[in-house]
Amino acid sequence: MSPIQLGGGRWLIVPPAATLILFFGVPLALVLAVSFATRGTYGGIEWAFTLGNYTSIADPLYLRIFWRSLWLAVLTTIICLVMGFPLAYVIARAPQRWQGILLFLVIIPFWTNFLVRTYAWMFILRSEGLLSTVLSALGLTHEPLPLLFTDTAVLIGLVYGYLPFMVLPLYAALERLDPSLIEAAWDLYARPLQVFTRVVLPLSKPGVIAGCVLVFIPSLGAYVTPDLLGGARSMMIGNLIQHQYLVVRDWPFGSALSFVLMAGVLAAVLYYLRAGGERGLL
Repeated sequence: MSPIQLGGGRWLIVPPAATLILFFGVPLALVLAVSFATRGTYGGIEWAFTLGNYTSIADPLYLRIFWRSLWLAVLTTIICLVMGFPLAYVIARAPQRWQGILLFLVIIPFWTNFLVRTYAWMFILRSEGLLSTVLSALGLTHEPLPLLFTDTAVLIGLVYGYLPFMVLPLYAALERLDPSLIEAAWDLYARPLQVFTRVVLPLSKPGVIAGCVLVFIPSLGAYVTPDLLGGARSMMIGNLIQHQYLVVRDWPFGSALSFVLMAGVLAAVLYYLRAGGERGLL
């Protein structure tokens, strides 16, 4: 009998488990330990246990940043769902030869660096940018639109960046939808809204859950988009963490912020596992 048969193949899990522990578990434990330390006089870390880093998060300034991050992440997810669902439905119901082309158009932005695309949006949204120029030429505005460095600009950038993450899982769910079920609903004189709410939406729920999680998680921890499109007035959690690490040099407080952010992400993932894991998402 071979060693694999004797061990039941359990030894095969050792290399990936060791890699996970070494490159994820150890750094995570280190960040957790630092979050309970104190900041040195000139930066750095002093290993004196304190809960002050976590209690400091209750400061109204930081709570405002957390709420802004949560609000923008939720709003981004909702807008991506509203825009992505009809787009995914059109792709799923398109002729087979067109589905590949339409999916290609959805993912083609990924061929360009995310930073370059964000800079392009800065050019579009600035006061003398493309959007303001076009609206002025059409007579819709009489003065430049101050969109850049606002929450609106951040929201536009987040929706643009993460919309494909909503479309792809929705397409995967809708593509498996049996058209005969929709036809049966029409035969029973169901209204369009009833067909959507009682047939299409329930059967596409796994794709909806997966898309919402894939959009909400990166939106909550976004850094580049709010930094370039929002500036200091639209700071999000990711920017606050970067500021604590690289500018203020308060690593313990930055670590505490990171763990609070991870708690929010973990809550979203657990909801995904609970609500969608038994429906074929995993």
